[in-house]
Amino acid sequence: MADLLPILTYPDRFLRRTADPVEAVTPQVRAKVESMIETMHAARGIGLAATQVGWNARLAIVSGTGDRDDELVIINPEILDLWGSEALEEGCLSFPGVNAVITRPVGVHLRYTDLDGNVQEMEDDEMLGRCILHEFDHLNGITFLSKMSPADKMVNRRALKALEERGDRRSA
Repeated sequence: MADLLPILTYPDRFLRRTADPVEAVTPQVRAKVESMIETMHAARGIGLAATQVGWNARLAIVSGTGDRDDELVIINPEILDLWGSEALEEGCLSFPGVNAVITRPVGVHLRYTDLDGNVQEMEDDEMLGRCILHEFDHLNGITFLSKMSPADKMVNRRALKALEERGDRRSA
């Protein structure tokens, strides 16, 4: 079993970093991906971006179900097309205890490199597509806090304040 990785939480500055491309799929990349998959499942998530575990790499693990063996590794993802719009409640492993209604496109057409180094394309207009868009934001340094409405920020103010205070104690 791969080691679990610590998940960075808000307000960690690394979460606002735009990730660098992955140059090659190496044994080290594969090992880190295995750890990310284990970490995502241990946290009961359906997605995890490399930046959420402090790794400066354009790589994410996504799943439409959260079930083991339903993971898709997307390396250097590029969005080719988006369509529709839908508001749904989301959570984020980097914002434990925070949920908000986020409006995102319904569908995505994506090009990415897989773990075998092959370029792939896919389309999805279900939960997997939404998860891809959430993790794609992370790779661009965009947190789900910036997508929240003022009302959702107000509803989550105590949880956000607690995360900020915990972050301040760690950096002191």
